[in-house]
Amino acid sequence: MNSAKVLFTHSYFLALDSKQLQTHTPYPPLATLYAASLVRDNNFEVRIKDVQFETKAASIVNELTQFEPNYFIIYDDGFNYLTKMCLTNMREEALNMIALAKLRNCTVIVSSSDATDHFEKYLDAGADYIISGEGEITLIELLKQLNSEKSTETVNGIIYKQNERYIKTPPRNVLRELDELPMPAWNLIDLQPYKDIWLKNHGYFSMNLATTRGCPYKCNWCAKPIYGNRYNSHSPGTIVEQIKYLRENNAIDHIWFADDIFGLKPMWVEEFSTLLKKENIRIPFKIQSRADLLVEEKTVKQLAEAGCDTVWMGAESGSQKILDAMDKGIKIEEIEKATSFLKQYNIQVGFFLQFGYPGENLEDIKKTINLVNNLLPEEIGISISYPLPGTKFYETVKNELVSKSNWSDSDDLSLMFKNTYSAEFYKQLHRFIHQSFRKNQSLHYWKTPFSKIKDRKLKLKRMLSLPFYFAGSISEKSKLKKIDADAGRSI
Repeated sequence: MNSAKVLFTHSYFLALDSKQLQTHTPYPPLATLYAASLVRDNNFEVRIKDVQFETKAASIVNELTQFEPNYFIIYDDGFNYLTKMCLTNMREEALNMIALAKLRNCTVIVSSSDATDHFEKYLDAGADYIISGEGEITLIELLKQLNSEKSTETVNGIIYKQNERYIKTPPRNVLRELDELPMPAWNLIDLQPYKDIWLKNHGYFSMNLATTRGCPYKCNWCAKPIYGNRYNSHSPGTIVEQIKYLRENNAIDHIWFADDIFGLKPMWVEEFSTLLKKENIRIPFKIQSRADLLVEEKTVKQLAEAGCDTVWMGAESGSQKILDAMDKGIKIEEIEKATSFLKQYNIQVGFFLQFGYPGENLEDIKKTINLVNNLLPEEIGISISYPLPGTKFYETVKNELVSKSNWSDSDDLSLMFKNTYSAEFYKQLHRFIHQSFRKNQSLHYWKTPFSKIKDRKLKLKRMLSLPFYFAGSISEKSKLKKIDADAGRSI
């Protein structure tokens, strides 16, 4: 065993994100576990301090004191969209952890979307190195150079400060053969708190896996600071082995595949489904995909056969004008067709919706509301257009980001640039659409025979809530009118 000690953590504190705290759906920091596993395999002594259920940076002090690491690494979960958003609550705690580690003479290394976008803040706070882009191979090379007291100038993919100058080495190519990575180090963290929360609030235990890295599509508001536009995947066999491990060692009941786009490579899902059947594994899972990838019945059928029970699609808007402005590359008709096929195969549908994109007007908003109420997905997730560094959208509005450029938490919903309507209008619109959607969904359930309903308990709950949603939609619409009378009359 190498005498050098490495302490990993990440900067996502669930207690600082009230919206996610209330959903009771925590997932372990998967990217952190991948990196820790690889470092451990390279003969460093590794520990992980999982701060997800902690409340502040000081929670790392005991581990720093007892373990006395040579290297302190903040390695955020690049598979989780929450870390891509660069929430300022988490940044503040990351900077505090850096200070605490430097007090104990640790070499501090940071790998995160926020550190990549705002490396000056982290280096000025005391971090020694920022890893830019995909981190595992860069981290191993960096640790080996540091541990051998050799120059780090030859390590690609890092940013550091030298004589008050910020030095960026050439970028590192992304890893093509993901199967070269060892299995994530799940045994280095305590998974019981995750399991307890899931079982208590949902009655099953869900864990996160990632079959791929990157996304080849170019929606102009979507940042890819870690894995980029390349799309590389694990083999189906590797993912089945990971599922077998988690079932045997942690008794998982469900999987969230955290890929930006699941199953894009031809025949991947079919091979995956075949291997699961061979191993006699039937486990439900949730994925993220695009409407244009789900317009063939065969594709949806294969997903259903593999065990897929939920698909979240980036519908974004019911206005083709807005989808085109986003460079989304999908048509409204594709959203409609994909939703129809998914429902046909009893796969629940979730829509990601985005309001406040530049150029959006009331007619566009009405089209989005109509899309939701006509197609009636199982769930909707609403956000306000959020400019991320490195995107075309960010470049368009960056001169307007004066007082604020990041949300504090995922429920912030601040409008950080000048738009057609006020931030208060969009926040109230968010509340109105949720009530209107649930009202229409409840009405639909009342008309649907119980024999055709999959989750009868949930549907019954929604049906009985119809008076609440009906009253809520009227109330929230009234509030919307008060905020912007002209807008409200047209909704």
